[in-house]
Amino acid sequence: MGVLSSPSVSHSPMPRPCNVGSLSLLGFSSLSLKPPAFSNGAKKFHGVGLIRASVAVEQQVEKTKVALVRIGTRGSPLALAQAHETRDKLMASHPELAEDGAIQIVVIKTTGDKILSQPLADIGGKGLFTKEIDDALINGDIDIAVHSMKDVPTYLPEKTILPCNLPREDVRDAFISLSASSLAELPAGSMIGTASLRRKSQLLNRYPSLKVLENFRGNVQTRLRKLNEGVVQATLLALAGLRRLNMTENVTSILSIDEMLPAVAQGAIGIACRSDDDIMANYLASLNHEETRLAVVCERAFLETLDGSCRTPIAGYASRDEDGNCIFKGLVASPDGTRVLETSRRGPYAIDDMIAMGKDAGQELLSRAGPGFFDS
Repeated sequence: MGVLSSPSVSHSPMPRPCNVGSLSLLGFSSLSLKPPAFSNGAKKFHGVGLIRASVAVEQQVEKTKVALVRIGTRGSPLALAQAHETRDKLMASHPELAEDGAIQIVVIKTTGDKILSQPLADIGGKGLFTKEIDDALINGDIDIAVHSMKDVPTYLPEKTILPCNLPREDVRDAFISLSASSLAELPAGSMIGTASLRRKSQLLNRYPSLKVLENFRGNVQTRLRKLNEGVVQATLLALAGLRRLNMTENVTSILSIDEMLPAVAQGAIGIACRSDDDIMANYLASLNHEETRLAVVCERAFLETLDGSCRTPIAGYASRDEDGNCIFKGLVASPDGTRVLETSRRGPYAIDDMIAMGKDAGQELLSRAGPGFFDS
């Protein structure tokens, strides 16, 4: 087995089918993602202190067998969990992909992974967590790309398509604290860690006496470690990520949709391939969850109309109600939380209607916000 080096793209041979319990083969020093039981004594969070500051991932190529599918992904534990979920679904649906070595995971470091010292809004640009993966896809270094959909810009690079969304996880945000059971219980002046302007603006709108540490970045484990160290009194994380990492025991409480409207496409995994690759497109078609895909399309139409980026606090969520219709809720806010504008739509759960709802909601909020709304 040869070993090659690469500054941005690393390959790892696929382990046999298993849950994401140990990722030592991918360079994560026997990282266990399933936490032990919560102790009622000293309250500490699980899964922290297990991630090295930087992880060297070797590129190992199995010469005896060429992989049928190379999956491109970021190297964080959450990204790898999502890549393994994709792999497992492919193996379950296609017998030829269940053979040893048929699927290979390729770890790619993105701009967002490399620059951790600045808030995302200050780095600027779009595709901070996707560009290098998309480049690898276009260049033929990988066959499919697995993304967290909330990281995917509203445009797709040329020569690529994103025909598949896996079933959506819980879209809500989780409140995590050592000292309080809810946001309302936090004393005035308490520091909340979040790199999300969406969370910051909604938080300060409801609780203006709280403070926000904006450059609270890193993977889930890093943020929980900072919380344990007392850098902040609380943090907010996507419940979907905690569930995929089997780390929900860290959750203090779950915020309702009305308390904290989620990010566009939160909890959704998207899988892209090259537009001329019919084999991969057919594989992905077998995994697509249409209800999730339509909801994501609606939310992204809203985001695209607002031309949203990391600099703009925007939230949007489309869901199916008990009558089978689409309910869409959208929100824009000033970064300091002093102004929050909301709207909603209801209509048929069909792609054309849902795109129209998303666009119409975005145009309404643009009109109501007026120029300079996001500059405060």
